Amino acid sequence: MIVKAIIETGKDLDFDIYTDDGTLGFMLLGQGNTIEEAKADLQKSKEEMKAAYAEAGENFDFDSLEFEYVFDTVSFLKYSPFTLTGLSKATGINRKQLSHYVTGYRKPSAKTIQRIQTGVTNFAKALQHAVLV
Repeated sequence: MIVKAIIETGKDLDFDIYTDDGTLGFMLLGQGNTIEEAKADLQKSKEEMKAAYAEAGENFDFDSLEFEYVFDTVSFLKYSPFTLTGLSKATGINRKQLSHYVTGYRKPSAKTIQRIQTGVTNFAKALQHAVLV
């Protein structure tokens, strides 16, 4: 079973990952200073829930549970390998404005999030067709 796991930047600019799938009947949460730490903590949360279910005599196939990671915009900006200058070129959004999103000084509007998504998607498509010689 594939479950959406949303990666967000917390108030302390660390990372939170939580499941947002009403079909589970429970939520899993992971936190860490890096996305890798938050993913490891999410796996720990899954194992703890598995043990709790087993102890209660309840059945759930935790071994088939797979996570599809989805980023909020700030987390993507912090995690991506792009520099802010590169993202600015790809999205047409001022580098300083992007910096404000990464540091939590400002939050992007829905329109700006769409511009970032479109710019990154278009850049990824261009990379797929790039041939280096």
